[in-house]
Amino acid sequence: MSGLTPDARQARPPRAPRGGLAAVACTALLTAACTAPDRPVSPAVARGIDAVFADLDRPGSPGASVAVIQAGDIIHSRGYGEAQIEHGIPVTPHTVFHVASVSKQFAAMAVTLLAADGALSLDDPVRTHLPFVPEFQDTPTVRQMIHHTSGIRDQWQLLAMSGWRLDDVITTEQILGLMARQQELNFVPGAEYLYSNMGYTLLAQTVEAVSGMSLAEFTEARIFAPLGMDRTHFHDDHEHMVPGRAYSYAPLQPPADAAAPAAADPATAPRYRKAVLSYANAGATSLFTTAEDLARWLDNFRNAAVGGPEVMRTMLSRGVLNNGDTIPYAHGLSMGEYRGLRTIGHGGADAGFRTQVYWFPEAETGVVVLTNAANGNPAGRARDVADVVLAGSFPEEEGEEDGPPPAADDAAPPETPDPAVLAQYAGTWYSPELDALYHLGVSEGRLVARHVRHGEIVLEYRAPDEFATDRWFFRSVRFERGGDGAVTDMRVGGGRVRNLRFVRLTTPLPG
Repeated sequence: MSGLTPDARQARPPRAPRGGLAAVACTALLTAACTAPDRPVSPAVARGIDAVFADLDRPGSPGASVAVIQAGDIIHSRGYGEAQIEHGIPVTPHTVFHVASVSKQFAAMAVTLLAADGALSLDDPVRTHLPFVPEFQDTPTVRQMIHHTSGIRDQWQLLAMSGWRLDDVITTEQILGLMARQQELNFVPGAEYLYSNMGYTLLAQTVEAVSGMSLAEFTEARIFAPLGMDRTHFHDDHEHMVPGRAYSYAPLQPPADAAAPAAADPATAPRYRKAVLSYANAGATSLFTTAEDLARWLDNFRNAAVGGPEVMRTMLSRGVLNNGDTIPYAHGLSMGEYRGLRTIGHGGADAGFRTQVYWFPEAETGVVVLTNAANGNPAGRARDVADVVLAGSFPEEEGEEDGPPPAADDAAPPETPDPAVLAQYAGTWYSPELDALYHLGVSEGRLVARHVRHGEIVLEYRAPDEFATDRWFFRSVRFERGGDGAVTDMRVGGGRVRNLRFVRLTTPLPG
């Protein structure tokens, strides 16, 4: 059993962040911190951190929230720029951000806690808890989903291939329906590492199946409340209102041939557009939190206040492939190094939200950078903050000589086949796994795929029966032939989906 009390299992509505009203009040006063740090840094260090965010610290710009924790004390937190440009609401350390894939470590922590409770084993086949998952030839395990070695295809790419836009409302039910239709994996579970958001949506469902609580309820009871993360929740309802939240933005890209109006005022001209995010699913993404709350979580890697030492050791255990190779990914965490110091962290990117968290275990220091700008570069800024805060603490590094530059690829592009050859691929192609149709035809000497929502996608010839496109979700296309040489199947992939099968319909669709 999970060790949860009956009262804790009771369903309840999503909790609004408790600091919402305080955050709104603070925005009327200042863009800097609304509360004093536990142990403030020197003015020189504060100025150094401020310099990292100087380009965002202006009206009309999306912004960032930063928090630094050291040996249990938040030593610096501040907001820069605006959380909601339309209303001129500034970012503060209490501003609530969507943090995208930084969410994954909390889904991983939830199943790790359940494993410590004895409620499940990390080596359980996923179908033990989620029978709607298809019975593949080799069944992935919970641990393989945690480490992205399950072979399960990525949900976002599958949705895009199906015709969805990522700014659509995307619910958990829709994602699970897509999973239930899958007929193949990308590879044999454990054979490779390939990032899969679908695996983490399934982890959230595993938490619910085993504990009887939603991921939002379980993490509130077992992680957020004990750590004092008062403004943190999993946001699985796109209609749930959150006081003091940030919205996301992307740089406004004018047409390349458009001249700026002569009377345009650079100080007032819009520089960003709204980047819409309406997810109604959680596990792989959708954690809403603040920089200070995430800093408190990072400190748990030091004191193991939640979970205890054994659970936190498990959280840091990296994946191992079938051939014995160890990967740099642990439980929703990327293990790395910066300037000679070990790092534990993760980044996140959805719509215009960009996030990075780093924990430096030798220095007992955590750095959190949350931005609501698609070009916010939180990883670079987080490293710059670490340079300021940990100056003098990095091990001495020997210089390394740069190797020779890579040879230029001057190979001539392959010549596009004759239209008569391209016509062999024409027709209506259907994916049983996606329930999606693409119509292929020849237009102006090129092979073109047409979709009701994606419009025209040009297939560029690469080799016999192989093509490529400029769409991230439809990157490579390979055709297969039967014994008689006729084209039979189309396999689409690239990125986090491989060899998704489409069959050509033999009967024309009604006009």
